[in-house]
Amino acid sequence: MNKATFAFFGTDEFSVVVLNTLKNLGFVPSFIITTPDQPKGRKMILTPPPVKVWAEENKIKIIQPTSLKNIDEQSRHALDGLNDQGLPLIFLVASYGKIIPKNILDIPTHGTLNIHPSLLPKYRGASPLETAILSGDTETGVTIIKLDEEMDHGPILIQESLDLCSGQENNPHHQGLGQGIPLYNFEQLRDNLATLGAEILVKILPDYLDEKIKLQEQNHHEATFTKKLTKEDGYLKPEDSTETNYRKILALNPWPGAFTFYENGDQKIRLIIKQAHLDDGKLVFDRVVPEGRNEMNWSEFLNGLKK
Repeated sequence: MNKATFAFFGTDEFSVVVLNTLKNLGFVPSFIITTPDQPKGRKMILTPPPVKVWAEENKIKIIQPTSLKNIDEQSRHALDGLNDQGLPLIFLVASYGKIIPKNILDIPTHGTLNIHPSLLPKYRGASPLETAILSGDTETGVTIIKLDEEMDHGPILIQESLDLCSGQENNPHHQGLGQGIPLYNFEQLRDNLATLGAEILVKILPDYLDEKIKLQEQNHHEATFTKKLTKEDGYLKPEDSTETNYRKILALNPWPGAFTFYENGDQKIRLIIKQAHLDDGKLVFDRVVPEGRNEMNWSEFLNGLKK
């Protein structure tokens, strides 16, 4: 494989799977840009993003600008200096979560590439993985594009698809609901597409650096956009179909979480549904988090109500 210097922009677990796959294939970034530490949990403890943890474990220099529009002089100098290492330079973006301005995109000699977990132009934006599961898609995939100033808009280098439903007819928990039940929950789909994206990037990179790949403009008229999810999106509505609510459980854990209310006499208990399955067309809860308590098996929750 042609060698190249690259800086990596990423933040979350999708980014970490990409980095681990690249590392296993002998392609490690020289520099990492990630988002600032954020307060998390009930106690609002300042917590580093997963990519920062990975960078520190792998002894790679990082910066955490609040905005790339006003990046400090030292960080800008470090990015510019990557061009001086005598190798082709690219920037790689995978689930960074912030807008990258043109003056940063244009620093590398070979541009800025992005691993996006959908078959663009379908599902641009913040929640392509969740939206594919929620929408009942039987197929999704990963796209590598060369970034421009607009969101998920740049020309395509390569796409590869992933079947979301093949083989589910042999799963007894999926019987009675037709042929559209996904094999993957959010985390499984995230990890599969992150791995696939990193693998195809490394595969095509030599031809890209040698300018042997013809970039293909997206069909912008067919573009669809996903939204930023909220906690309210996770409500399992009683009037919705079993399949719709099952898809919510698959798609929305760990964030924002699928939830319902369980009535026990005068009590109305809010339950986060962590895990469930389908049994003869019925939705069966497996793991739940009752409000104010720890995660438990569904049977433990029911037994606790009887005491």
